[in-house]
Amino acid sequence: MSRESNLKKKTVELEPAQRPSRIRREPPPVPENALARKLGAIDWGSREWEIRLAIGGIIFFAVAISALVIDLGTMLSY
Repeated sequence: MSRESNLKKKTVELEPAQRPSRIRREPPPVPENALARKLGAIDWGSREWEIRLAIGGIIFFAVAISALVIDLGTMLSY
């Protein structure tokens, strides 16, 4: 035996409106100097800054490797 079909179901009733949050947050502190405001305004996750930081990392790594090679060369020459 099969059940009877119940196609005329009642729709879900939503609450009238959401209540505002009871948690009150303080606004973030305002930076005191101009440099901090400029650094806070930069979008560090943008593609432009990703490329700049990657190039900076590559240059830093190259300088570190060359300093190590020069240091080892002077150390082994004695």
